[in-house]
Formats: sequence, structure tokens, C-alpha cells
Amino acid sequence: MWFAFVYKNMKNNFPHSILPLLALLATAFVAVGQDGTTAYHFLDIPVSSHVYALGGHNITIIDDDINLVEQNPALLGSEIERQVGLNYMRYLGGSNFMGARYGQGAGEHGAWSAGIQFYSYGSMEGYDITGVKTGSFSASDMAFHVSYSHDINDYLRGGINLKLLNSKYEEYGATAIAADLGLNYYDPNHEVSVSVVAKHLGGQVKQFNDKKDPLPWDVQLGVSKTLSSAPVRLSLTAYGLSKWSSPYYEPSDVNNTSSDLVKKDKFGSNLMRHLVLGAEVLPSDNLYLALGYNYRTRTDMSTYNRNFLSGFSLGAGLRVRAFGLGVALAQPHSGGTTMMLNITTSLNELLR
Repeated sequence: MWFAFVYKNMKNNFPHSILPLLALLATAFVAVGQDGTTAYHFLDIPVSSHVYALGGHNITIIDDDINLVEQNPALLGSEIERQVGLNYMRYLGGSNFMGARYGQGAGEHGAWSAGIQFYSYGSMEGYDITGVKTGSFSASDMAFHVSYSHDINDYLRGGINLKLLNSKYEEYGATAIAADLGLNYYDPNHEVSVSVVAKHLGGQVKQFNDKKDPLPWDVQLGVSKTLSSAPVRLSLTAYGLSKWSSPYYEPSDVNNTSSDLVKKDKFGSNLMRHLVLGAEVLPSDNLYLALGYNYRTRTDMSTYNRNFLSGFSLGAGLRVRAFGLGVALAQPHSGGTTMMLNITTSLNELLR
């Protein structure tokens, strides 16, 4: 039903609206079927508390929030005028992530943004091959972002996000270049948003050693719809589509995590491990309450102190005058609670 809205409003604009979508899908599905070990998985950690509250993946939320651009460059628009966004995340262990992004319009139908993101994994103890302690060392990743978007027509917008990635683990370093390609269709009359994104396309230009580590490139599809009968917005995001098979292991005795592990690789579990569900209550344009469920997060914790809250996340956002504040919480397992905080402000409103 939702995709019928897309077709109805795009059919009169063919080929100008449909060709970019087909081009992106052709580029994106080059990644489908890819297998093997990848690196740079910090790219999958969201910087938006709004997205984190909705399960960690969402490419369709339409909001006045520069932090959403990291999920889909097509969510950047000229309406985000001279906006600054700051983010901080207290992750598991001693990890702390933080960053900043700025965006503004570029003409009547375009916009650009730039940002930096820093991922610190704290201090670790080093040992040589004989087990002798060599002292402590640090590990970190850094990402520089430059994004551009353009309105293709009144409903369709495309965007690109270019990223320079730098990793420093003790004395080892590596550099990579990546790109995200995104399209978003938004019908404000029916309040429906549909997106497709190809993420982390690129590769290393400087390796840690003789082995090249591929990026975790991905294809994502998403849809969001605000109900006409209530101030509620529902979202469904499919991610990890570059690799369908996504097995996990569970103890044969769910009450004993030390029991033998059983591989779960059926169609239903694979399908659910690609989907993230989100729901929001929107009492006003300046407030949201969000809840998300990520089945993959829950099943990944099946052998490590999973509890009832594993896979769930929640958060809220409030906008007061020139400032926006967002917070999100999740507990992947019983021994670790994560928290994300966002602050945004419009320089235009702030300097009035």
C-alpha cells in the first residue's frame, strides 16, 4: 500500500525520477552476494540518537536534524540551513564516541554538509609473544564526512556522502575512502518516506599490513509512515542485504548458556536478522518518543548474558527555540548499557 503512493506520484515524472533510482539499485546490488571478513564496522554505529532509539538503523526519518544525514545523505536538504549537530555516545567497556557536523543549503534545490567523527576504544594492555607485558596502548578510528544532496523533483532527492577513514591501533595505521549513495522519496501529503541506500562503497588506500581489509559495504531499504488516525510514525528498515545468510548460535538449553551451541540458519531467522522495527509517538512538531527493536542485536547476545531488554532501544527528543536535544538508551546484554546524546542548533535562529 505504501509503495502504491510512491508509484502514483512518480509515474508522471518518468524517466527523470525513476532512472536515478534504477541507477542506484544497479550500483548497490553489485554488493549483493559478497562474502568474507570485513573491517571498519564502526561505520555501522549510528551517530543520531533518534536513529539509535529506533533500533540503530533508519534511512527514512524526515526531521530537522543534521545528524540523520549520516544514515542517508538524501535526508540532507536546503531546509537544514546553517545547522550544527554534536553527538556523544558512551559505548560498551571504555569506549567513547563523539563527533560534529555542519550543514546548509546550496541554492534552491541543493545542500551540503561536513563533519568529523572520533571513535575511542580506551586504553588496553599490550603483551609480547612470550606473554610479557609491554605497557598500555590506545586504539581509535576517525572519519571525515563531506555530503551533498540535490532535489530531483518535488518528491525525490538524491545524495552522496564521501568519507575519509583513518584507523590507529597501537603502532599500526590504515586509511580508507568510502562513499554512501542514497535516494529518498517523500510525500508530505500522505507522510510516507521511502529510501534506498548503498553504504560504505570503497576500499583501503593504506593497509595495516600486507592484507587488504574490505569495507562492510551494504544495501539498505526503508519505509516510514505516519498514521492518519494518530500521531504515530512506524518504520521498517532492511539492512545487511549484501549478504542474505546471517546465521547465529544459541545454547541447546536456553536456561544454560554453557550448553552445546546450535546453529540457527532458517529462512525466518535470516529474514528477521535483516529487519529493524521502529515506532514513534509525535505529540507535537517539537517532541518525539521512540522505541526500536533489532532482532539481530538480540540474537547476537544469545550466548552472552542476554536479558529481556536485549535488542530493544528507546529514546526521546525535544526542540526548544534554537536548540534540539535527543537521548537514547539500550542494553545489548545484562552487563552493558549504552547511551547516546545529540545536541543541534540552527545558527540562523541562534544569532537572531
